[in-house]
Amino acid sequence: MEYVIEMLNITKEFPGIIANDDITLQVQKGEIHALLGENGAGKSTLMSVLFGLYIPEKGTIKVKGKEVKIHNPNDANELGIGMVHQHFKLVHNFSVLENIVLGVETVKGGILRMEDARAKIVNLSKQYNLRIEPDSIIEDISVGMQQRVEILKMLYRDNDILIFDEPTAVLTPQEIDELMKIMRRLIEEGKSIIFITHKLNEIKAVADRVSVLRKGKYIGTVDVANTSKEEMSEMMVGRKVIFEIEKGKAKIGENVLTIRNLSINSKVHGKSAVNNVSFDLRKGEILCVAGIEGNGQTELIYALTGLLPVDGGDIYYKGEDITHKSIRYRNSHGISHIPEDRHKHGLVLDYTLSENLVLQTYFLNKFQNKGFINFKSRLKNAKAMIEQFDIRSGEGPITLARSMSGGNQQKAIVAREFEKDPDVIIAVQPTRGLDVGAIEYIHTQLIKQRDMGRAVLLVSLELSEVLGISDRIIVMYEGEIVGAVNPSEVTQQELGLYMSGSKRGAGYERKEITK
Repeated sequence: MEYVIEMLNITKEFPGIIANDDITLQVQKGEIHALLGENGAGKSTLMSVLFGLYIPEKGTIKVKGKEVKIHNPNDANELGIGMVHQHFKLVHNFSVLENIVLGVETVKGGILRMEDARAKIVNLSKQYNLRIEPDSIIEDISVGMQQRVEILKMLYRDNDILIFDEPTAVLTPQEIDELMKIMRRLIEEGKSIIFITHKLNEIKAVADRVSVLRKGKYIGTVDVANTSKEEMSEMMVGRKVIFEIEKGKAKIGENVLTIRNLSINSKVHGKSAVNNVSFDLRKGEILCVAGIEGNGQTELIYALTGLLPVDGGDIYYKGEDITHKSIRYRNSHGISHIPEDRHKHGLVLDYTLSENLVLQTYFLNKFQNKGFINFKSRLKNAKAMIEQFDIRSGEGPITLARSMSGGNQQKAIVAREFEKDPDVIIAVQPTRGLDVGAIEYIHTQLIKQRDMGRAVLLVSLELSEVLGISDRIIVMYEGEIVGAVNPSEVTQQELGLYMSGSKRGAGYERKEITK
């Protein structure tokens, strides 16, 4: 058997936690080898060891049969190993071209020469059907496009062992399909891929073999074709997982959030990002805003939560006009927000877990006395929430948020937002980047909040999630609502037609905005 990568008996420790406990992983040449595990199972840590970001305490790494020492990513690149990280490593105000050549620039006579690099990148882009624009600035392009830039960075460096760390966590269903095609094409060209994920459908669709980690330990390696999703999930979580969440009929109450003729101009291209949108959200229901990323959902949510000013229309919360109210006013009057970008708007990464859990409530009497923080009360609060919401971290309340896995960062945000006793929960991609166990948990929690009489506004790209837990669905396309559907009466295919703009519901014919 020819292995391109052998990681033998790898152990990596951090303060308070053994992230990788005597793990062995063997990857064959020309295969897509999935690495499956819950959030915090040690997948990203193991691949960071392979890529030279961490040095293991114990263990041996072999590349193409030869034992190697990988001290940093430059060593990994020289061995042909490239990595697309879960949170992309791109310079936002650089162009696509500049990001791809960064670190391996061609310089002649002290002057940067980009002509050959541009030609190579354009050729690679065509060869792998990656369709990028070399002169676009990173902050102006979609997340899916940014991922293509990361893939091109690996191809430009002639890497033939490619690590994809949670590559689909931030992609639309269409972008995921494209990525799967790209991965197959890479294998046809003789590359080998390690695919870190916890999405079982994607493993079934694209992987040859899968190795499973659980709580830092190696559980086993199986052939994907001969293993069911249920068997894989049980290996991953250590118990049977419920894929279909049971939910009773919604007990709908009064309107709690009313949006009328809302319009927001895009900060990127000046056109309307949200165009004359109106809808009501009622107590005791989960209303889902479905749509492909970039169709105005982000701006709509920013307006509802106070992160963005509106250019027209009104927002009423329990009958009160809150269109121009502050973020703190909305937070402290019963509107909770699980944001789309947990790093940008959800957490202060260099604060501890206990500090992050009181970001919006530290000024309440129970957490302060005459302007001084009550540390004892804050610690007690953190311990209770860690227990209740199963937030796993190396050092409990004093763990820095930055050092936690993505799924446990998300659980911390969910815990904080649910604990505020809100009337409205705005949940944007709440299960993005989470494993099946955590997804099951958050879906159950959202339905529990609904059944407590709270109003849930869900924004999601995952069609199975949209159809699985929503009571009503409205679809946004190019800043407008193009249809309102009942999840029990619509198929994934039909919903996809609405999301792509190919279909409009009755009463949602295109309207020009009136000033």
